[in-house]
Amino acid sequence: MTDFKTSLDKPEDALSFEEALSALEEIVEKLESGTVDLDKAVDAYAQGMLLKQHCQARLEEARLKVEKIKLPENGGATTAQPFESESQ
Repeated sequence: MTDFKTSLDKPEDALSFEEALSALEEIVEKLESGTVDLDKAVDAYAQGMLLKQHCQARLEEARLKVEKIKLPENGGATTAQPFESESQ
């Protein structure tokens, strides 16, 4: 059986969205291949769920930041208000 290991070298919450998504894709590929034994598959699934939650949180933060961008009614320059993350 193939040993389950991703290329992660830092905790999920320290990953960028792109890093977390790449690691999640790697997990999915390995699980879909069917070459991971059951115990490692369960561990991989748990790690994948953490990565999925991280990606969803990062996407939600990005969505909120985009919503903070204001278009002025008088046609002036676009402004942006800083978004304060609840996790900060």
